[in-house]
Amino acid sequence: MLNLDTLIIEFDKGLRTLLAKAPTARPYPDTGLADAPLDESEKKHAAALMRINHTGEICAQALYQGQALTARDPVVQEKLKQAAWEETEHLAWTSKRVGELGSHLSVLNPLWYTGSLALGAVAGVLGDRWNLGFLAETERQVGAHLQSHLDSLPPQDAKSRAIVEKMYADEVGHADMAIELGGSELPLPVKLAMRGMSRVMTRTVYWV
Repeated sequence: MLNLDTLIIEFDKGLRTLLAKAPTARPYPDTGLADAPLDESEKKHAAALMRINHTGEICAQALYQGQALTARDPVVQEKLKQAAWEETEHLAWTSKRVGELGSHLSVLNPLWYTGSLALGAVAGVLGDRWNLGFLAETERQVGAHLQSHLDSLPPQDAKSRAIVEKMYADEVGHADMAIELGGSELPLPVKLAMRGMSRVMTRTVYWV
């Protein structure tokens, strides 16, 4: 059962996710790579894709926090917190790259965060098997988006590509972890609804 202290802690996490500079324990994946010359359209496109990835990590943070709040198994709670930390590092990497490309983060991030937090909490209430199944499917869909971004990023943009490749490896690990812990396969209508929501987010954040 949630108490006031827990709610205050989660509110603080939300503010830090949205407003504070995200920390990273691991090196930035693009460390040591030179910025390749990009024309204006290539730079805008790369920045938009990295902005989408940053917002995706905002959503992931909120999902993990919401799921951890309502997860029943202490082992599951701990694994969710560990995965959330790795998503925090992704926030740091993508935020830095968006700035290097001369663009801005999505102004709608508070909206995406709030919706994802609520969605994660609902998933947790349904039970750990469905909670983990939801997590696994989310990470699979995120991985598919990252793969599409690798296909779409300018070939010479080694810095952005290095970040996306490392993020993809982490997301695959999170999906595998959720399945190993007993996640259930979600019904097809739920998967399709998740894809539809993701499509709305990515198409909006590309521009805003």
